[in-house]
Amino acid sequence: MDLDNRKIGLIAGWGEYPLTIARRLTENGYQVCALGFHGHADPLLGEICHAFQWTGLTRASSQVRFFKKHGVQNATMAGKLFKTILFERFAWLRHMPDLTFLRFYFKHFVTRSANRNDDAMLLNYVRLFENYGIRMLPATDFAPELLVKQGTLTHKPLTEYQMSDIQFGWNLAKQMGQLDVGQSVAIKGRAVLAVEAVEGTDECIRRAGQLCPSGGFTVVKVAKPGQDMRFDVPTIGIGTIQTMRDAGASVLAIEAGTTIVLGQSDLVSYANHHNITVVALSEHEMQVLRSAA
Repeated sequence: MDLDNRKIGLIAGWGEYPLTIARRLTENGYQVCALGFHGHADPLLGEICHAFQWTGLTRASSQVRFFKKHGVQNATMAGKLFKTILFERFAWLRHMPDLTFLRFYFKHFVTRSANRNDDAMLLNYVRLFENYGIRMLPATDFAPELLVKQGTLTHKPLTEYQMSDIQFGWNLAKQMGQLDVGQSVAIKGRAVLAVEAVEGTDECIRRAGQLCPSGGFTVVKVAKPGQDMRFDVPTIGIGTIQTMRDAGASVLAIEAGTTIVLGQSDLVSYANHHNITVVALSEHEMQVLRSAA
């Protein structure tokens, strides 16, 4: 991407993804000014980035000031936020929202007249920064190679039975995405074992393993219809496959072109070693299969 301003703001959550984006940006000649959420971001960001500051989820004023101080006009978000912290006891006292946060999230947390689903919360966060002249860009614009290509990533092919479960799970996951509930579902024998909500994909997989101790189930993870690539993009890494192994899952189906795969080579090697099939399918391919059924 050709940007006149070579400074990029990075809002970093949990996981390897923010580190990957920070490295890609610095390799491409950008000065990265990063905000790391307490309890989420990796401290290593402080060594990679031009400037780094820890921040709280509700400290919007200091976040804007940090970017303004460093001349940031364009920023991006990467990494997971554990949304369950919003529902902890005494969360308001623990996080102490500032006036800017309260102004933009008054309807979400004070009057409770606005939804608190992912899209509503994150889109409002994007608007908050845009209000101060900071444009939010998709992180995948800077590392498009992380978006998985269509095809079977692992050695073991799908069985007809597994493909049937994928089709069933795909339709369900897309409907759940349309409702902004979650991105992942766990299926066995065209029966729903678990649906992801606020707990995240790994916990969804673990719950499916508890409910299906015989194992052999399929996990489907897809993008929401009309996915905003600036935030909440489906992401998997080797940790996802490790969770599947522990829970007894045998297949992971993801959406090609809209799913981030971190450390793909290591992930595929690990999945092959543990006899787990990973396949990337397109929405068009699934529509063709539905038409033929």
